[in-house]
Amino acid sequence: MPAPDRTLPVTDRTRHRRLREQGSVSRDDLDAVLGAGFVCHLAVVVDGTPLAVPTVYGYDAAAATLYLHGSVASRSLRPAPGAPVCVTVTHVDGLVLARSVFEHGVNYRSAMVLGTPRPVTDPGEKLHGLRVLTEQCAPGQWDHARRPDRRELAATTLLALAADEASVKLRCGPPDDGEGPDAALPVWAGVLPLTTAWGTPVADPALRDGVPLPPHLAVLASPPPST
Repeated sequence: MPAPDRTLPVTDRTRHRRLREQGSVSRDDLDAVLGAGFVCHLAVVVDGTPLAVPTVYGYDAAAATLYLHGSVASRSLRPAPGAPVCVTVTHVDGLVLARSVFEHGVNYRSAMVLGTPRPVTDPGEKLHGLRVLTEQCAPGQWDHARRPDRRELAATTLLALAADEASVKLRCGPPDDGEGPDAALPVWAGVLPLTTAWGTPVADPALRDGVPLPPHLAVLASPPPST
């Protein structure tokens, strides 16, 4: 049985027109970019004004669905159901420093998902979407903390956006001027990698005595500095 096609469809809105060599039509690349973060920018038009709002999200790769979280009072989420949106996720992996300023760049992974989200109203799917979102932020937290009650669910807006129309771009490697005329310049060139890591956990001052840091958070946390 042939493997399912993992190629993203190319539309007029997702066609790579600039820096096409950095573009990807692989759904595996899309899944990797969306799975590596938990904060996106949701672009939507509100009262005639375009807004790009930072929003927490979770990605269900098996269903190719983004879940976007918010409050029922959010101005950015209220018009989103039935209206087209654009969701972007970007990861910066390093600065690419060339011999000339013109050739400087960034190593990055990015995805742009276009579509019309739908409000999640089914209680079962809403809990599923919130679990996906929570587990993407902190794996293991859904089963550790108290889950939302009926009142909290009613106060939460959850949008589902199919990741069917998407554009992916990736850039890695050294500067592009190593074989050009500028290669002879006595200017350092290369990549300054950028990595992100969790720091040492800081307990809530109101935390009861004797409540330990759970193992699923301990494995994410950086060790405390040695003294």
